[in-house]
Amino acid sequence: MDFKIKDSYNIDDLINIMKLLRSENGCPWDREQTHESIRKNFIEETYEVCEAIDEANPDNLKEELGDVLLQIVFHSQMEDEKSRFSFGDVVNDICKKLIIRHPHVFSDTVVGGVEEVLSNWADIKQQTKGQTTAGETLLSVPKQLPALMRADKIQGRAKKANKEFGYTSENAVLADLKSEVCELESAINNNDVQNISEEIGDILFSAVNMARYYNMDAEELLTVSCNKFIKRFSQSEKLAQEKHIDFKTADFDCLNALWNEVKKSMN
Repeated sequence: MDFKIKDSYNIDDLINIMKLLRSENGCPWDREQTHESIRKNFIEETYEVCEAIDEANPDNLKEELGDVLLQIVFHSQMEDEKSRFSFGDVVNDICKKLIIRHPHVFSDTVVGGVEEVLSNWADIKQQTKGQTTAGETLLSVPKQLPALMRADKIQGRAKKANKEFGYTSENAVLADLKSEVCELESAINNNDVQNISEEIGDILFSAVNMARYYNMDAEELLTVSCNKFIKRFSQSEKLAQEKHIDFKTADFDCLNALWNEVKKSMN
C-alpha cells in the first residue's frame, strides 16, 4: 500500500495507516494483535483522557483523545479484515443512535428540560435494546465497569423503576449503612470469614447509595480520598525523617501520632 507523507492528516489517513500497519508489509506487532490482547490498552487510554481532563491540560487531552481514537480504528480494522464491520459502520451506527435518542432535536418531540431529556433517553434505550423489565436494565450494566461506578449505575436504574429505591431521606440511607456496619461487626464476632467479605461488600454498596443521595459520585469521592491518603502518608514519612524516627520500624502508636500531627496541620 502506498502512503504519502503530508503536513496534515485526517480520519481517512488514520484508517489507511492502520490498514498498512496490519498488512503483510506493516508492523509485526500491530499485525499479531487481537481484541483481547489490546483490551487493557483501551482502558488505560480512556483513563489517561480522564486524567488530562482533571488536570485541565488541553494539549494532553488532544493527545490522549487521539490515542483513544486509535484504539477505535484498531478494533474496527480487525473486524473489517473479517468482513464483519468497518469503521464506517461504527460511525453510521452511532449517528443513527444519536438521531433516535434525540427526538426533541431530530423530530417533533417537545421536552421541558434536561431531566426529561435524560428520562426519554433511558426509555428509548430500553426500547431499542428490547428490555421489557427493570431487572433487565440492571443486568445490562457492564460487569467490567469499576465496581463503584457499576453500583452507581445499578442503583440509578433501580431508582428509575421505583423512586423508593433511591431513598427519600438521609436518615433512611444512613440507617441502612449503619445496619450493614452492625452486620459486619456481628460477622467479625462470629469469626465468619465468608460473611465478613459479604458484609464489607454491602457496606461499600450502601456507601454508594449515600453518595447518590447527595448527588455525589462515589468513584470520584474515593479518588479524592486516595489522593488525600497519599499526601498524608508522604507528609508522615517526611515528618518521621525530621524527627529522626525510622519510619519502617516505627510501631502503631508512633505512626498514629505522626499521622494525627500531619492531619491536624493539613486541616
